[in-house]
Amino acid sequence: DRASHQDVDLHDGLDATLVMLARKLGDGIRVVKDYDRDLPAVPAYPAELNQVWTNLIDNAADAMRGQGTLTVRTARDGEFAVVEIGDTGSGIPPEVAKRVFEPFFTTKPVGQGTGLGLDVSWRVVVNRHHGDLQLHSQPGDTRFQVRLPLQEPR
Repeated sequence: DRASHQDVDLHDGLDATLVMLARKLGDGIRVVKDYDRDLPAVPAYPAELNQVWTNLIDNAADAMRGQGTLTVRTARDGEFAVVEIGDTGSGIPPEVAKRVFEPFFTTKPVGQGTGLGLDVSWRVVVNRHHGDLQLHSQPGDTRFQVRLPLQEPR
């Protein structure tokens, strides 16, 4: 039921997710890929990380309502790989931002969101991969930053 734990090229998963969501992104959302191609492979569960990328990119597309720029960035920060998903939507107000990782919390209308995507993403990144997931938002610049260790935790 679960893909094995292996060394993963994060760019492959990000690119696959962008292809899968291309129809949702449509012609009105410009995708900018700013990849650090020197980033080493990360020990991870690839299917679980792909679910994180799907949740983050899908939410970004919703926030931009068909128009804007989606930026997918990778970098190395010391002993961590960093993946940042950014959008140019309206932003997330502070009172909402402090709750986005809570299970069943959603700002979407009934029938359009379960409130589980960011909760699942948090659990995959933090609990399963021993990383960190942060949100930085202001109008026109919302970024979710995923930090994953480059080495297995001891």
